[in-house]
Amino acid sequence: MTGDASPMRTVLTRAGRTVRPGQSSPPIRQVLADRRELVAAARERAQSPFATLRHYAVTTPGKLVTILIVLAAASVSTGLYASTVLENRTQTLQRMIDRAEPLAEASQVLYSSLSVADASANAAFISGGLETPELRTRYANALATASSSLILATGSSGEPGADGTPDRDDKAVAADLNTLAVSIPVYSGLVETARTNNRQGNPVGSDYLGQASSMMQDQILPAAQRLYEQRSLAIADPQRSLSRPPWTVYAALLAVLLALILTSRYLARRTRRRFNLGVVAAILAITTGTVWLLASGLMSVAATSDARTGGADPLRELTAARILTQQARSAETLALVRRGDQGGLERSFAQSTEGITATVARLRDNEDVRRSVSTEQLDAVASAVERWKATDAVVRGYIESGAFGRARTMTVGDDENSSATSYSAVDKALVDAITSARTSFRDDINTAQRVLGFTGTGILMLTIFAAAAVILGLIPRIREYR
Repeated sequence: MTGDASPMRTVLTRAGRTVRPGQSSPPIRQVLADRRELVAAARERAQSPFATLRHYAVTTPGKLVTILIVLAAASVSTGLYASTVLENRTQTLQRMIDRAEPLAEASQVLYSSLSVADASANAAFISGGLETPELRTRYANALATASSSLILATGSSGEPGADGTPDRDDKAVAADLNTLAVSIPVYSGLVETARTNNRQGNPVGSDYLGQASSMMQDQILPAAQRLYEQRSLAIADPQRSLSRPPWTVYAALLAVLLALILTSRYLARRTRRRFNLGVVAAILAITTGTVWLLASGLMSVAATSDARTGGADPLRELTAARILTQQARSAETLALVRRGDQGGLERSFAQSTEGITATVARLRDNEDVRRSVSTEQLDAVASAVERWKATDAVVRGYIESGAFGRARTMTVGDDENSSATSYSAVDKALVDAITSARTSFRDDINTAQRVLGFTGTGILMLTIFAAAAVILGLIPRIREYR
């Protein structure tokens, strides 16, 4: 019985198949086919790296290696992206200070100087005979300032704007610059011809001066104003984008931080260790970078926003008010040159001065503006405009009554109650306010640039450190599975 029972419990294995007693053995062909299939599968796994990788990736060490590669790559990529974005913002702020704002200032000075030159030429003409040295010097200085400002604007044309891109409507800017370059010498020649004839007592001098003034009002000043508006847009456009936080950088850093936290929890479950020092160090590095960016980024955005609301916006409006001042002065002086066009020139003067008053009132009610331009400065402009209106009304009365000599004295004289003195007070008060607004703008932009400073480079260094910490923290855990 013992000898018979032993074969019954014997289990035969053939070619990977289990054959129990009582079962019929598979055919030899099936056994050979199964063997060939097993050999082929083993050969495929040995020869195909993808199959090996697929097999390895589902294992715990394979998962750890995948996590290591993904986290390291994500950290470095986020650092490079953050560094690029923040460096671009810093360079935009730098270009705004170095190029865009000086160009806008030069364009504003160009327009104002041309207007001053026109008003001075008219005042010199109506003074009769040989003009005073003060009027002659004022005209010459204004024309020289306009020429130097035009050279600055022309020399910078075609360069990238404050946001790193070419100036918008570059053809229009080039056309305006060409108009100014061609027309200013012609205007100067007409004024000199008018002055020469005026000294000789030739009535034709008024015709030359009228032609010169028409060229200034119809061609030169509109071109200068368009140029200033384009230069102002080069400041306003990048400011709008820089007033928004770099949300994409925040999102990328938070995504990496979340991935690190999830990895730490995964390792705690798998390795039975509460913390992995490398992953914890990476979490601290990314957290530091996020907090750093949060502080410096928001401070930079706040400073840029202050530069716009308290600097660029009032600067643009005050410059427009100064342009209106020059237009009013030209209308006032032309009233004595073109004695038959009192109605139109009076309306032009009234509209310009009302525009100045409305601008001052609007700025006075803006709390952001009062950080850069004081209420006293705005009140000085408003009171000077009211005095100018009163003196101009006196001049108009003299003109209407035929007392042109008194009207001329009130218009170009240096008496305390003259129209020229009132105009100078308005222009001086506006220049003072413009200087304060410009200083505030530059200070805020410099602050925005400084606080952003090395944030991009610092975040890049922290993300590289985080990637290295993850690698050093996970490699020992991977080796435990060898």
